[in-house]
Amino acid sequence: MINYSIYIAGSKPGTKKADIKETKAYGTSQIHEALSFDDFCQHIADHNSPFSAGAICGILKDAVACLREQLLAGNSVQFGDMGRFHVELNTVGAKTTDDFTANNIKAVNARWVPGKKFRNLRDDATFQLVASREAQADAIEVIRNEDTIQGLE
Repeated sequence: MINYSIYIAGSKPGTKKADIKETKAYGTSQIHEALSFDDFCQHIADHNSPFSAGAICGILKDAVACLREQLLAGNSVQFGDMGRFHVELNTVGAKTTDDFTANNIKAVNARWVPGKKFRNLRDDATFQLVASREAQADAIEVIRNEDTIQGLE
């Protein structure tokens, strides 16, 4: 289940707050739990895997190292149903092609193009509306203040 909350923002992204003339309600997902790498490996092992969590962690660490190696070699890697990985360059423009050199390349970023099973998870997702993080923090503050007041009585 995907938790989400609703927030209000300007209908045109990038508009300065003072210039906002129209707002709309948008949804934002809220992470339920952030799994560590080890927890994710254990999760895979718990799915009737003949391999231990340690073996799975080792395989995945090797896969990450090999994927990085292949990307740095200028290759694209198809990762089955997961999708394809490739590099994308972040460059600064030059006046002419003769002026453009490797020094114009400021970053090399890994990019993931989702495979069919990851392109849009909407049809398989279920949703639950929850309070915004700000509202949750406010509620926790009220509870803490009530506990403090009750402790003084």
